[in-house]
Amino acid sequence: MLKALSLATAIAAIAAPAMAETLRVGMSGGYFPFTFTRDDTLQGFEVDFMNEVGKRTGLDVEFVTMSFSGLIGALESNRIDTVANQITITPEREAKYLFTQPYVYDGAQVVVKKGNEGEITGPESLSGRSVAVNLGSNYEQLLRALPNASEIDIRTYESNIEQDTALGRVDAFVMDRVSTAQVIAESPLPLALAGQPFSEIQNALPFRKDDSELRDKVDTAITEMKEDGTLAAISEKWLAADVTKPVSE
Repeated sequence: MLKALSLATAIAAIAAPAMAETLRVGMSGGYFPFTFTRDDTLQGFEVDFMNEVGKRTGLDVEFVTMSFSGLIGALESNRIDTVANQITITPEREAKYLFTQPYVYDGAQVVVKKGNEGEITGPESLSGRSVAVNLGSNYEQLLRALPNASEIDIRTYESNIEQDTALGRVDAFVMDRVSTAQVIAESPLPLALAGQPFSEIQNALPFRKDDSELRDKVDTAITEMKEDGTLAAISEKWLAADVTKPVSE
């Protein structure tokens, strides 16, 4: 009887389809319109993008949400496999992680309380000002690379970066132009873009150095999505613009 059961179990195991490998994707769930929660549903550009990656690779996508500042630590500790939260490629990050090709091209943008864009017209006007950036983001590094960096009071935030700027608790904040333009369009907060983007940024998915096979599989899917127009369509849906190509194109 035991032999019969063992044989039946073996046959069932052979006949059953292999379980899909899980791709654990970290995101904040609080970065509109890329990743946010509405009506108790996680949605946005990054969600549609990663779900499409899952379809093309056969990977079972599992979204893991946490504070933005904890995402890289979760990647390093193997609690997630990648981060889909507009992670900018930098030399420091490239030394530690494997990146896919960029899938969003954007620019760093200064944002101020509406009415103050005449006084603060871009990064050159930030001297003597308090400027907020999200903790763990690349924008602090971009600000510190400015010629007038020593004269800027840079403050890191976990949240409420837009509200504190609108309330005048800080003079400005810096984020990517695409998401800030969307926030201004959707939010009742009195905010305005100050000048033009001051740095092109390329955003991609980071993987651990020992995960090259997984990175390559995802990267192939991104190439296919670019070639058949799927990635551009996702961008148009959420951003009303195609931000998936270099600015120079």
